[in-house]
Amino acid sequence: MRKPIDIDSELKVLADKAKQLKERRVQQLGELVIATGADARDAETLAGALLEIKETNDGARKESWRKRGAAFFQGTARKRGTRTERLSEGAQATDSGAASA
Repeated sequence: MRKPIDIDSELKVLADKAKQLKERRVQQLGELVIATGADARDAETLAGALLEIKETNDGARKESWRKRGAAFFQGTARKRGTRTERLSEGAQATDSGAASA
């Protein structure tokens, strides 16, 4: 005969795992805010910007943001070039984002 499954303990393990994933997500979002320098803004401005992003339906604008974010992560991961080079690349991405908006 098979051993009965302890559903309660399995549910507890799953709940603990879900809690850990949520905590890790919150931590990563905080790290992202710090890494981008957005922590220099007040909470109201940051919340307003995030709400604007959430409510935007303009596909070209979203794609511009996505590309800029991808470039940010590639630059952060590789840490290539000087700070000035990375800033000029960011300025180019901003210019292209403004053109598409």
